[in-house]
Amino acid sequence: MFKNPLIKIKQKLLVLLGILMLGIPFAASTADTTATRATTESIVLGMGCFWGAEKRMSEIPGVVHVEVGYAGGDAPKVGYNDILNEERASRRGANTARNHAEVVKVSFDPARVDLKTILIKFWENHDPTQGDRQGNDVGSNYRSAIYYTTEDQKAVALSTRDAYQAALTKAGHPSITTEIAPLRNYNTAEEYHQNYLKKNPNGYCGLGGTSVAYPQLGTSKNPKDGVFRGTQSGQATHPQPPQLSANTLNFTRQLIVFEAEDCPFCKQFKADVLNGWRSEVPIITTLNPHPPEGWTLSKALFATPTIVLFEQGKEISRYTGYNGEKDRFWKWLGYQLLTPEQRRIAFEDGTERPFTGSHLDEKRPGMFVDPITGAPLFRSDAKFDSGTGWPSFFNPVPGAITLKEDNAYGMHRVEVISTSSGIHLGHVFDDGPPPTGKRYCINGNVLKFVPDKQSS
Repeated sequence: MFKNPLIKIKQKLLVLLGILMLGIPFAASTADTTATRATTESIVLGMGCFWGAEKRMSEIPGVVHVEVGYAGGDAPKVGYNDILNEERASRRGANTARNHAEVVKVSFDPARVDLKTILIKFWENHDPTQGDRQGNDVGSNYRSAIYYTTEDQKAVALSTRDAYQAALTKAGHPSITTEIAPLRNYNTAEEYHQNYLKKNPNGYCGLGGTSVAYPQLGTSKNPKDGVFRGTQSGQATHPQPPQLSANTLNFTRQLIVFEAEDCPFCKQFKADVLNGWRSEVPIITTLNPHPPEGWTLSKALFATPTIVLFEQGKEISRYTGYNGEKDRFWKWLGYQLLTPEQRRIAFEDGTERPFTGSHLDEKRPGMFVDPITGAPLFRSDAKFDSGTGWPSFFNPVPGAITLKEDNAYGMHRVEVISTSSGIHLGHVFDDGPPPTGKRYCINGNVLKFVPDKQSS
């Protein structure tokens, strides 16, 4: 029996109408998508923790997708906990199998960016000389790796490695330890690891690797300032920020803020803290991840901003990351600058014994300031002798203090807090002299006096 051709045409028209009404793409679109996928290429890279690696590689123009996963190990199927357990077992000597590395699968459009450019960014954005570690992350699962799928990819990996090794050697770095091998046993990581830093911004930006640029044709490097300059080809490429000169710094005590370009947390720290800096400790910023020549870090930097306190050219302490928590930063610095007695008052709401603190008899014209931030708190012309045994003031500098209800020890009092640092200063009472009638009873040991210039 023959089918009516009009019925067949009607069926096709109904299907087409449904497609248009529902917004369903034509079959040609599926073919286009398949064609687009066919034009992309991917390579799997290990750069330590895959969270930062994903962010770095996704910023490259022409990269269309970055996925985090695990690769290079012996087990066919693994997850995050499997990786950690394998590493612990290996350290105990209970396992001889090759563990997987944390990796990123970088998919890119060869018409917009070539593999060499991808690998240049790979070399420059981590330290490929550290073996089974990357920064503070230690273990074979954090190894540097390039896992290729074609012989052409292998050739580019090897040639870029050799070129970058020459640049590293010239800059005084050791040999590259990056594993270059065929891709095997790739596993996509758990969903909560994908786009992790976008989902969980934690106050710091990953730091680029060695700060040594991949050598480009027609450029040369001045070893003194770390800048690659153009030679015959004319233009400079990959400018490297110079190391800070120790001659311009305070050898006794110096703060250095190690930053990175395009780091929003660095910009926030600058806006919240640096732009209003009044502390007696000198501070300076740098985009170079190395200390001044002759000075030493206790360990490598792994994130920005990192604020390092140096004394006598050696790292004493560091504060890594910033996400708006000013009080926590000032508390960290306060623990480095204050005496144990000052810390007890400032951070534990302590009180010095009457007539034992500093500045009780200070009468010179000047300003009493926060001992950590240097922010003004009280002028000396607002100071009076209350007879209580503590420095007393009838008026603070506008905006310098914050008041807080204090019901400790069965008493109702009003606590006085330094607005700039959040430290405890004392209490305020309603038995002061005119014109305010207030008595700001302040622990002298958490005040610093700065005399006016004409009286110093």
